[in-house]
Amino acid sequence: MIYSLQAILSGTRLVFEPGLRRFVIGPVLVNLLLYGGTLFYLFENFGGWLDYGMRQIPDWLTWLTWLEWLIWPLLVVALALIVFFTFTLVSNLIAAPFYGFLAEKVETRVTGRPPSDERGLMKAGVDALGRELVKLGYILPRMAVLFLMGFVPGLNLITPFLWAAFSAWMMAVQYLDYPMDNNQVGFTDMRRRLRARWWPTLTYGACMSMATWVPVLNLILLPGGVAGGVMLWDRYYRAMVPAVSR
Repeated sequence: MIYSLQAILSGTRLVFEPGLRRFVIGPVLVNLLLYGGTLFYLFENFGGWLDYGMRQIPDWLTWLTWLEWLIWPLLVVALALIVFFTFTLVSNLIAAPFYGFLAEKVETRVTGRPPSDERGLMKAGVDALGRELVKLGYILPRMAVLFLMGFVPGLNLITPFLWAAFSAWMMAVQYLDYPMDNNQVGFTDMRRRLRARWWPTLTYGACMSMATWVPVLNLILLPGGVAGGVMLWDRYYRAMVPAVSR
């Protein structure tokens, strides 16, 4: 976890150096607008969602009312995680072309060699959006399962912990994919590499998840996480297996 955190912090400093800032301004503005809108919507509706969740506790679990002090925070965490996932997916979909170009420039600066990508600028931007849709197709069904589990009595008590674990994996998939996509690593092969190096994968994803919860600071930590993902790619994943064609 220490290296993952160091990579994110080092990446955050790096992306604000001359030559890289222009790839950060766009995502920061997008995330600022979405973050403000998300917080407003959350504060307007959170109380109603929470009341609804408490009413879903079945009668046969009324003997657990003495655990209300625990159930209530779990519901808060579950709802907050759902909003967090929605915000993250939408913001990353919009910012994907910026992050792809940023990862490319960071890799060239950090490693001294450009990514093994022969695509032109326009095709790379279009492919970045397509890759985000692939990630959505992977993430959304799993989010739906976890969401439905939250309505199953008994299971809804552990879903916040499952959401937390899934968030670490999802953030790793999201941000480590940028350098891998730039190096023509297919989505299936990317996930295989992440599983093979599960400890740096999950610690990096956990750090990125926690970073997104820091108000205002998260707006600059997300681009920094892209740069940090490039550093992890070069250290842990690049030499595992040759990049495969899609």
